[in-house]
Amino acid sequence: MSKHELRVQPAIEKPYRQDDEIDLRELFETFWRGKWLIMAITVVFAAGGVAYALYKPNVYQANVLLAPANEEGGLQGLSGQLGGLASLAGISIGGERSNQTVIAKEVLQSRAFLADFIRRHNLEVPLMGTEAWNDKSQTWVYNLEIYNPETGEWLLDEGGKSYKPTDWDLVKTFKEKSLNVSENKDNGMITISVKSLSPSAAQQWAQWLVKDINEHMRKQDVTKATARINYLEEKLNDTNVAGMQQVFYQLIENETRTVMLANAQQEYVFETVDPAVVPQEKSEPKRALTVVLATILGLMLSIIIVFIRLVLFTSNKSSNP
Repeated sequence: MSKHELRVQPAIEKPYRQDDEIDLRELFETFWRGKWLIMAITVVFAAGGVAYALYKPNVYQANVLLAPANEEGGLQGLSGQLGGLASLAGISIGGERSNQTVIAKEVLQSRAFLADFIRRHNLEVPLMGTEAWNDKSQTWVYNLEIYNPETGEWLLDEGGKSYKPTDWDLVKTFKEKSLNVSENKDNGMITISVKSLSPSAAQQWAQWLVKDINEHMRKQDVTKATARINYLEEKLNDTNVAGMQQVFYQLIENETRTVMLANAQQEYVFETVDPAVVPQEKSEPKRALTVVLATILGLMLSIIIVFIRLVLFTSNKSSNP
């Protein structure tokens, strides 16, 4: 062998140790030995899932489909036609006003509007003082720990503080548990969904929301138009220029027409395409799904426990031969 030739050393293989991995047969035997533990934990979780699913009351959802109201003959059309004349008089009547539907949608979810809506329709107790709905008697099942239906009073906690909810609590609960507003970006349709323990209440609340937001926006625009009329009449009395008087007369005439159209249009911002109906099927809870998920969770947890026991046993066996 030449001295320039490299000597190839035989590869030294590390001896295989059976303890380096868990034998599949041993793993199966371990699971088989722990089958009672697996079954027990799984059954407990399944029973807990059933109990939780039965404990949760039924929740019903009512939906109402809305379309933006036609604004051609309303305030938007008039404001566009009179923007130039109004600018001569030194006022703005909304020639570049934001989309009324977008504003109404935001107002519908605003804290001020919802607080007023809840108070106006006396929804404090149905919203936060009840536990369920009795289908047979068609009455609320009250939470007697916080509300006394006989006296109509909210009870006190251990610290002497009343359970009576504030506007903040009412709006937060209503937005989180009851109200959902969604918009179809393709066609502009808006869906208002209302959830309640009572199917009839869900339908009634949805109808009230649509009626109240239309009325709120209508009154708001009528108030603005009336204020503009008063302003124009003052300006009219202050000028002797015939040309300006003619402008003021025309503006007042059209603002008056605006008020008349708004008062005559019941569905002012949103037109009902598909009205809310009393739901006949619950939307929550998904009891079957709850039980299945609880059972799967119990099975997975029990297998993990048995596997950890096997690893610990194998580790102790390796350290103490």
